[in-house]
Amino acid sequence: MSRECCGPDDAAPDPVDADEVAEHEEVPPWWRDRSLALPVASGLLWATGLILQWIGLEIPALVVFALGLAAGAWTFVPGTLKRLFTATGRGRLGVGLLMTIAAIGAVALGHIGEAAALAFLFSVAEALEDRAMDRAQQGLRALLSLIPDTARISRLTGEETIPAADVRELDVLVVGAGERVATDGVVTSGRSWVDTSAITGESIPIEVAPGDKILAGSVNGTGTLSIEASADGRDNSLTKIVHLVEQAHANKGERARMADRIARPLVPLVLIAAVLIAAFGFVVGDPSTWIERALVVLVAASPCALAIAVPVTVISAIGSASKLGVVIKSGAAFEELGTIRRVAFDKTGTLTRNEPRVVATHISNDHTEAEVLDLAAALEATSTHPLAQAISAATPTRLEAVEVQELPGHGLSGTVEGRRVRVGSPRWITPHGLTTQAAELADQGMSIIVVEVDDQIGGIIGIRDELRPEATEAIAALHDQGISTVMLTGDNARTAEAIAAQAGIDEIHAEQLPEHKAERIRASTAQVPTVMIGDGINDAPALASATVGIAMGVSGSAAAVESADVAFTGTDLRLIPDALAHAKKGRAIMTANVVLALAIIVVLFPLALFGVLGLAAVVLVHEVAEVVVILNGVRTARSKRRIYPSDVRDGSTPSSTAPVKASDY
Repeated sequence: MSRECCGPDDAAPDPVDADEVAEHEEVPPWWRDRSLALPVASGLLWATGLILQWIGLEIPALVVFALGLAAGAWTFVPGTLKRLFTATGRGRLGVGLLMTIAAIGAVALGHIGEAAALAFLFSVAEALEDRAMDRAQQGLRALLSLIPDTARISRLTGEETIPAADVRELDVLVVGAGERVATDGVVTSGRSWVDTSAITGESIPIEVAPGDKILAGSVNGTGTLSIEASADGRDNSLTKIVHLVEQAHANKGERARMADRIARPLVPLVLIAAVLIAAFGFVVGDPSTWIERALVVLVAASPCALAIAVPVTVISAIGSASKLGVVIKSGAAFEELGTIRRVAFDKTGTLTRNEPRVVATHISNDHTEAEVLDLAAALEATSTHPLAQAISAATPTRLEAVEVQELPGHGLSGTVEGRRVRVGSPRWITPHGLTTQAAELADQGMSIIVVEVDDQIGGIIGIRDELRPEATEAIAALHDQGISTVMLTGDNARTAEAIAAQAGIDEIHAEQLPEHKAERIRASTAQVPTVMIGDGINDAPALASATVGIAMGVSGSAAAVESADVAFTGTDLRLIPDALAHAKKGRAIMTANVVLALAIIVVLFPLALFGVLGLAAVVLVHEVAEVVVILNGVRTARSKRRIYPSDVRDGSTPSSTAPVKASDY
């Protein structure tokens, strides 16, 4: 039965194993759930006993009550007694023990009907709690079920079908239309679009081509893809997510620890109070009345609702977040996430795509834009510099350059179709006639490349690592939630200011080394709860220093993911306000659950002590409260992605299937 109420140990979900997914794919509907059979039978027998008692058939009523008591008690009494006499359970008393003592005492006093009511209501509440826990973990199991059972591997002798778990790094997978990808990899041939919504939470399918990365569990669209595996079948991004979420359940937050601190000593204290109340009955000469009240107090003060108030909420919320593409690595991180008042961003790869692009050109009168780009690309074809790659990507034409020489820190020179060409920075080649335009582009945060043709300025090219298209919406959503924003970057101040102004960032700190970022985050955290969001190795110290560190993409820098408390499986920045709103809602529900559970104990204890409420009434109130706590907690499992204005403008929703290019994300 319940892992919280009856058991002496901390709540911990059962490990999710890929081999067991098939038999745990979904929680069955209640009418087919075997765990509800005995509680339902107990309830029917108890109701039948009430009817028989009402029409005057006392003996048959007692028999039916006894059967109902046995059916309900069988769900928790054997387990309670077993744990009581085992080494692991000794010294840690559960609420199941209080209910067992109360049921036995009620029978001893001749209150068979009330004992049956206690067994029925408690068994139903326990079964519902277990169902809630199972449903909370269902999303985690669903992630593992995204991995196909088999994979087609291309061998020298032809294609071979093997178990997905046997896929090894560097194997070449062949994935047909509509098939799932067995492990992470890089597309080597073929073009298609893939649906990653179940993994990253990004609803729009992504167009992929040779060289693009692809995640395990992605669904291929229309074309056939050849994918070189970059991870083993048993150790990919999906299994990494599952392991992170499993770890999250063991690391409790402030409210969970508070509930534990109250619930654990409360059970022995209640037992002591019950003994003292019963003893008082012998002192005043009315042992029967006070023993009965002692039994009622046992039930009234049981911390069952308190024990499950936080775990059911945390597990539901973390499971729900994983479906959105947010992997929360601990219960403590989830609670802290709900307190955040400031968000700090790294720039490169977080606010921007980390893919420099040509975004502006200015050409002299003697040349065309295409000509200048073609000549520059011819020289840059020999360079591995990111800016060179941006220029090469800006034109499909491939001219041949000869006599290419590189001057480190300045640029390149060579001959293209008989013309002498130089390409480099304004410090090396002064852009005569275009100095004003060059200054304007620099003010917009662009890197300037000057192209000289036959000793004359041909034009200037502005290159910038562009802001992610959803960044402005994400920042605006954070501001709507009353959360301030700050950007930390190693780039120069001019570039940082241009990007921050475009995104709407409140505060900027440029030219920051990793240790400087960590110092800034520590100072910010001392003032208000602060999130740090990054994706690179250089972000790891700052991520570890923040109230909550968020790594962009579990397939990104291992150091960043390891240092972070939360990881996004995708790179959509709108996950940030969604995740914070989700955590804030969950934190509020946890607080409400704890307050309700404590209030029930505070109210019922004196009513039970002075005989205002009998055993059946106290059991009913207590178990109804427990059901309310469970139902309130599982509300966090129903969180959904917010629909943003751009979704409406583009005609896309969280279930949209319009493809976009992989580079857009």
